[in-house]
Amino acid sequence: MDYNEIIEKIKPDLQNLVNYFKEEVLKIRAGRLSPSLVEDIKVECFGSVMSVKQLGAISTPSFREILIQLWDKSYVEQVVRAIEKANLGVGIRIEENNIYLSAPPLTEEQRKNLIRVLNQKKEQVFQSIRKIRDKAWKEIQEGFQRGEIREDDKYKGKDKLEEVIKEYRQKIEEISERKREEIEG
Repeated sequence: MDYNEIIEKIKPDLQNLVNYFKEEVLKIRAGRLSPSLVEDIKVECFGSVMSVKQLGAISTPSFREILIQLWDKSYVEQVVRAIEKANLGVGIRIEENNIYLSAPPLTEEQRKNLIRVLNQKKEQVFQSIRKIRDKAWKEIQEGFQRGEIREDDKYKGKDKLEEVIKEYRQKIEEISERKREEIEG
């Protein structure tokens, strides 16, 4: 196995981390509300557990409001309970089988806390990227020790590995920076 195969093998894992980070960042409520904030909240209904998105349509009539139009009025109480349990810090208003969630403006302290949470999530992803990089580098070195990879290819592999890692770290930084700007308003 040459170094290119080792590096190609880790790219899907790195892309999965980028996708995971995007999803996590969407859950951080900045001044703008997104359907992703509530769509995966689990609701216990009639003996089974379902997500909010399975129980109704979710839309955003304004950037600080989410509307959940439930298919059946009998879900309202359980959905409201699940949203309250999720502790999203949003106001809840009910009109028949519609649930409106509204976000109060963020205080400076809340903004700082959200940025701290964002940085923690980013650092967790960076740690995972480092583990993937270390594992790939170890594989390249083992290939060299077994005689499958030449010495100059080992160093080319290290350079290419660093280049790929830098590319994925940059993607994470860009996502993080966009979210930071959104939080800071």
